[in-house]
Amino acid sequence: MGRLNKIFTFLKEVKNELARVTWPKKPEVVKLTLTVIIISAAVGAYIGALDFAFTKLLELLVYK
Repeated sequence: MGRLNKIFTFLKEVKNELARVTWPKKPEVVKLTLTVIIISAAVGAYIGALDFAFTKLLELLVYK
């Protein structure tokens, strides 16, 4: 039973810690989520453009 008591103690401590967390408000979550989406799309477009450019360059070098 010692192992089971340790598990319950751990879960109680987790619950206490989560109660002390300062959770962000909805507007902040929306703002930060949109920021992540926009930056991810920009990085994806940049990497996609580089991939396209290098592919075309390689085609020019190989098939010439």
